[in-house]
Amino acid sequence: MSAYRLNQKWLSQLPFRQITECRPVSGGDINAAYQIKADQRTYFLKVQPNHPASYFDHEKRGLEEIGALVKTPAPLAQGQIQNDAYLALEWIESGSGSQADLGRAVAKMHAQHAKRFGFYENHQTKALIKNNAWNDSWRDFYIKQRLDPEVAVAKEKGRWNDWREAHYQKMRQAFCDYYDQHEVVPSLLHGDLWAGNYMFDDAGQPVLIDPDAVYGDREFDLAMTTIFGGFEFSFYQAYEQAYPLADGVNKRLPWYQFYYLCMHLILFGETYGPAVDGILERY
Repeated sequence: MSAYRLNQKWLSQLPFRQITECRPVSGGDINAAYQIKADQRTYFLKVQPNHPASYFDHEKRGLEEIGALVKTPAPLAQGQIQNDAYLALEWIESGSGSQADLGRAVAKMHAQHAKRFGFYENHQTKALIKNNAWNDSWRDFYIKQRLDPEVAVAKEKGRWNDWREAHYQKMRQAFCDYYDQHEVVPSLLHGDLWAGNYMFDDAGQPVLIDPDAVYGDREFDLAMTTIFGGFEFSFYQAYEQAYPLADGVNKRLPWYQFYYLCMHLILFGETYGPAVDGILERY
């Protein structure tokens, strides 16, 4: 959605008294993003065209859930204007901070537990709608509500082949066998914890942005931090000190790395094929 569509008529329907500035800013490739200055305050505005206001329900709830523990941009207004969904957030000025503080913040988030796996709303992505229905079993949730639906989309998009299918089934079985015997406590997860989704405010405080929140295995979150870089040794050291991981975590991470890499395979093509195959060939 390009900036010109946010004309004065559109902007006048936002719940602000006087808007003095609106300019596009970077905000990911899913939503249009703007900096809004209104009523002597600055806001971050996300807009998703041709969707109802409920489009942002999941993100809003995730920001609130995580924001009770770790700083997030506070949701301030949500609605629909001319068939476009919008979410207005607190604007946070960026600064620099400590990776150790970030590690402790993520550990604090993961220490928030629930009785079941899932979340309050489903989440619509470019590729599919993630089913967040509550589930008593992590094994069942991850296989049936994450992996199998993702692989089905990979097949639909022509990103799959017989070799991948054979090795996926072996990996799937290894995952099931392990979690038939090992219990997982549902932790509050960011859900898309790569380097582009954290920042530090101008006081050096860690801030988590753009969550895809879910209650799940905290190793699922940590797996994402290992794929694209941006997390230093001090992050993991501080995390481990605050909330130690069970032995053998490095053997389990590929099950979760696969999910994120397969999603990139679906979205961006065979550039990610070798990384996906590098995990599958272990099984």
